[in-house]
Amino acid sequence: MPADEFRQYGHQMIDWIADFLDNAGDIPAFPDVQPGDIRGKLPSSPPITGEAMEQILADVDRVIMDYGIPLGRRFRALKLWFTLRYFGVEGIASRIREHLRLAAKFAGLIDAHPEFERLAPIPLSTICFRAHPQGLDDDEALNALNERLLRAINQTGEAFLSHTRLDGRFTIRLVISHLRTNEAHINRVWELAQEKLNQAF
Repeated sequence: MPADEFRQYGHQMIDWIADFLDNAGDIPAFPDVQPGDIRGKLPSSPPITGEAMEQILADVDRVIMDYGIPLGRRFRALKLWFTLRYFGVEGIASRIREHLRLAAKFAGLIDAHPEFERLAPIPLSTICFRAHPQGLDDDEALNALNERLLRAINQTGEAFLSHTRLDGRFTIRLVISHLRTNEAHINRVWELAQEKLNQAF
């Protein structure tokens, strides 16, 4: 979604929330709703292809406005509902497939490099790896090296990688999950990992 459209729909949602607050006194504290009423007003399954934002917002107004948002817990389902409606099943599936492709590509780069190693399989889009320069086999030294490497990559501000420990080994994690992550981003992370290894080692 282009920035101008996002801004337009964001303003509409803010207006909707403000109207809700202005008129909260007119909304029954205990709506006359029976089990299944809200479900009956929404599609029984997510669309195959994405829907127009106008249609999604119309459903917010038609369904949620009348019944309110539960205050006793986070309205977790709303985020998923918006995502499914906006992208559709095919849109979400294509993004997941692309994230898996990018993860496999990054894993292949690690596997082919003599000074890096992958530390776990990649069934999804999280790649666990570390630098392992030839001739350096001391676990404590490798852990310290990879801590420095992670810090150096993150300090560039171009990427943010996380870490964990697998069998006591300091492990760098690249997670591919952002909607706009593309191959150029993955390639840049790989360039940074190699550049910063040379500086950290």
